[in-house]
Amino acid sequence: MVEELVAAGAAAASACVLYAMAGARVVKQYERGVVFRLGRLRDDVRAPGFTMIVPFIDRLRKVNMQIVTMPVPAQDGITRDNVTVRVDAVIYFKVVDAPDAIVQVEDYRFAVSQMAQTSLRSIIGKSDLDDLLSNREKLNQGLELMIDSPAIGWGVQIDRVEIKDVSLPEAMKRSMARQAEADRERRARVINADAELQASKKLAEAAKEMSQQPAALQLRLLQTVVAVAAEKNSTLVLPFPVELLRFLERAQQPAQSPSEPQQALPSHPAQPESQPESPSQESRPVETPPVQPVQSVQPVPPLPPAVPPAA
Repeated sequence: MVEELVAAGAAAASACVLYAMAGARVVKQYERGVVFRLGRLRDDVRAPGFTMIVPFIDRLRKVNMQIVTMPVPAQDGITRDNVTVRVDAVIYFKVVDAPDAIVQVEDYRFAVSQMAQTSLRSIIGKSDLDDLLSNREKLNQGLELMIDSPAIGWGVQIDRVEIKDVSLPEAMKRSMARQAEADRERRARVINADAELQASKKLAEAAKEMSQQPAALQLRLLQTVVAVAAEKNSTLVLPFPVELLRFLERAQQPAQSPSEPQQALPSHPAQPESQPESPSQESRPVETPPVQPVQSVQPVPPLPPAVPPAA
């Protein structure tokens, strides 16, 4: 009899242990537990740690409260200025109300993903290409507001939304590259012209100063020769004063004047001035002898020495 009582007590104890073990649950630090008793939601949310539920009556669902990073698939769209682009993004969100995340929506992750894709398509159609490329902060804020509005009822809070990449057609890339190259070339030309203007002003001031001190020009010439000679090249620079060239030019002009040949007189005969005829005389033609043109005097070559006659 005693053995039967001991066996019954042991069996009861084992059943209690098994029942307790079946109702024992552990909730992690980053989770919250939502209990359904016979299908109805219990108001108390189980905190992290060890907790007990009624086996076969209660059902515990754990909800992750960490920030979830979800990539948004690339979406094709047409911007407001009729440019076809392909944009993808990334969204950061977390659950702030565990019961609503379980009760209000079937799968809050899938719901947030679909809402992010539709919002991304909408924001592409409302924006220009320049805004997608340069003004992303404003687009990120607008996209975050569009996703966060319906997600509040799901117990989800949108923490951040970022546009990750904007893919353009190859033709548009080439056009933008040509535009950027033309803009850089224009700025380079403007900077070069400005530099030339400033250099010309400085050269004018330097010329004005050197005109007052002629020795400064010689010093500048020597500095240039030193700078050229410092480099390892085969160029030889010989400074030649300009004043010496002018002196040689003035000295050469008088030397050429006596050696120039005399100009020949015109070959046609000079016509004498006509004398007024008196009415009593008859008009007779006046014959003028032809005038031979004066030729330039040629130097007479020296005669060869006389040869003595043979004996």
